Parts: sequence; C-alpha cells; structure tokens
Amino acid sequence: MRKEERLRSTSTSTTALEVKIPSFFRCPISLDVMRSPVSLCTGVTYDRASIQRWLDSGHTTCPATMQPLPSTDLVPNLTLQRLIRLWCSESAVDSAAVPGSKLSARRLAGQLLKEISASSDPAAPLRRLAGFFSDDDVDEFEKNDLINAGRCTSAVQSAMKRKSDDVETLEASSTVLALVLRSDSIEEANKKTVVTEISSDLATLVSCLVKVLGNGTGLESQINAARILQSVLAASNSDSRSLISEEPHLISELIRLIGPVDEKGTIERSAVRLGVACLAGICPVRKVRGEMVQLGVVAAVTRVLITESDMAVSECALKIMEAVAGCAEGRMAMCENGALAVKAVACKMMKAGKAGAEAAVAALWAVCIKCKDRRAVEALAGVEGGLTRLLLLMQSGCSPVARQMAGDLIKIFKVNAKNCLAGYESKTTHIMPF
Repeated sequence: MRKEERLRSTSTSTTALEVKIPSFFRCPISLDVMRSPVSLCTGVTYDRASIQRWLDSGHTTCPATMQPLPSTDLVPNLTLQRLIRLWCSESAVDSAAVPGSKLSARRLAGQLLKEISASSDPAAPLRRLAGFFSDDDVDEFEKNDLINAGRCTSAVQSAMKRKSDDVETLEASSTVLALVLRSDSIEEANKKTVVTEISSDLATLVSCLVKVLGNGTGLESQINAARILQSVLAASNSDSRSLISEEPHLISELIRLIGPVDEKGTIERSAVRLGVACLAGICPVRKVRGEMVQLGVVAAVTRVLITESDMAVSECALKIMEAVAGCAEGRMAMCENGALAVKAVACKMMKAGKAGAEAAVAALWAVCIKCKDRRAVEALAGVEGGLTRLLLLMQSGCSPVARQMAGDLIKIFKVNAKNCLAGYESKTTHIMPF
C-alpha cells in the first residue's frame, strides 16, 4: 500500500516526490488530488471531471454513498480548493503541476491579452481565451486569477470597441463574456466586476450585442449576446434600462429570438428563456411599450405562455403582458384573435409563482375591468377553472392590490353564473304545494 501511495503521489508532479497527500484532497473516484472539487447534493466532494464522466454515463446515484440523486447540480467547493492550493504551495511539489498555480494564469493572461490588444485581427486570440474558460481541465483559480490579474474584461471590451464593425470579433468577444457570466467556476464577485466593467460604456456594448443578435453566424452567438444583455439588465437601474431600450433594432431582435426554430421545427429553449428575460428587463420603460406592441411582442409572448412550462419563463412573460396592458395598443393587441392572449394569461396565472400570478391579475384587470373590453371579458369568463384560479390567488397571501383586482375579476364569473341561472329558471315549471 505504501508503494501504491507513492506512485499515486507522483501524478501531481513531474518528479517522483514522496509526498503524503491528505485523504480528503483525493477524488473518491480517481484517487488523485482534485483539480476542481465540486460537491453533490449528498455532501460528497469529487473532482469535476471525474463526477461529470460518471453522470454523463447515465448514473443517477452518488458513487460514494450510492444514494439516488434528486439533483445533479455540481456546487464548487472553493474552500477545499483553497486548502489544496495552500497545501501544494507549501509542499515540495513542482508549481507548474499544482492546481491553481497563479504563475501559469498570469503568464497566459499576459500572452493572450497582449495579442488581443496588439493584433489587427483579435478574433483568433479571443477564441483561444474562450477555450481557456470552457476547458474543464483548467483550474478554477486560474480562471479567476485571469480575470483579477490580467484585466481580462477590459481587453475584451476594448477589442469590441475597436472592431465594432467586425462581426467575427464581436462574436468571439461575446463568447468570452458569456462563458465567464454563466460559468460555475467563476466567483460571483468576479461576475459582478465583469458586469460593472462592461456596463461602463452601455451605448457601445448594446450596439455590439445587437449586431451579434442580428448578424451572428449562428444561434449560439445570439444566445451569448442575449446572456450578456440579460446580466447587464439585471444589474441596471431605470436610467440604464432606458438607455439600453433606445438602441435601434434591439427589441425586434429580442422578439425574433423568442421563436427561433431549427431544421426539425423545434424551439431553442435557452434562446426563449433569455429573450423573454431581456424583454422583461426592458418593458418597465414606458416609452418603448408602444414600439414593443407594434413589433409583435403580444403574439410572441402569448406563444411562449402556451408552449413553455418553465416557471421562471412564464413569470417573465406575464410581467411583459402586465406592462403592455398599461398602454392602449397593448390592450387592443391582447384582445385580438379571439383574445387568445387573455386566455393564455388566465391559464398561466397560478403556474408562475407569486410575482407571475400578480402580474397576470394586473394584466387581466386592465383589459377586463379598467377598459371593459367585451372580447376580453367573454374570453376570461370562458376559461375553464378561471374562477377557481382567482379564488386560489386571493387565498395565497397576495398583495392587497392584487386581491382587490382578483375580487373585481370574480364579478365577471358571478354575472355569467347569474345569467345562466336566470335562463334555467325561465324554462322551469314550478309546482306550488298549495
């Protein structure tokens, strides 16, 4: 066993060093020192590459405990990662083979960022930078160090501004930023720093993202652009959202993103999710609601409500409906085509969380009660289970305003029930007992 231990210890160095490796630094699957430790819901930590292979092979249990996995989410164990790096730095292990070696990250940062800044065609080094962030074998600390030490975001942002008419460069830049923002291995503080840096010149950033949305060579590039925009909108105040919404063609490109289909006619779910999230981030800007309606947002969001089952997507879609119901054009659009939008909103009322339910009630109240549109009233009254949904909402701890609106909408069903009762009584012969 001692000989085997020595043999295993050499896998972490280029020389045959007899280093005693703490047992909890080893991956339970590979028995090697973990480069990227991640934890399952069972609490057991594995090296990311090893556990990912286990899950990709179709297993649904924890390898160490054999317990069924209700979730296969992998949570980075950054504390253990720091301990491993500290242990490696204090051991007689070659730093070039140490997970988390800052030297290699800084060297790579210097080389790539210098190429991005100096090259007349920065697309190629940008793609290599994207490969660095997407490589599971690259240590998480190296990726974070690259952002911290190398001013990575500034270099990418500079390339976008310098080559704002080159779609290839813009696509490569968007890929890098999207990888950073969606990666579990990048610390949240670093993600916030990236968003802050790219938001420093919103006009240029949004202009470049719209070019990728409209002229990108594939759906993946458009999804990357939408992902960046969604992150920026989530961190923006009302003034920034207003500035973003002013970019020409942005709204039309986002609406188009909601319904892309592949050769088989299927919709790309991630594109829909991000497109709806971006539109939900823009719709609070009142001055663009009319434009959104004119470009077909009501029909597009109605289709999303009918076809999508994801709660977060439905919540965003209902918030958009609430916003457009605040303008005359939006209410008119909701009542067209047999008030299909009204029916879709009513059916999703209790399937989008509390915020989504309250947004749905507000949208229905605007067209049915405030504007008293006959088409909307008839459509809502004809929704199966509509009354039950409103009653459930009133009992669910919603806001006082939403409860009042729901109470007003219930009157629609009461009137309908009274009319039905009156018709029934008019056809009934009553026999008096005396």
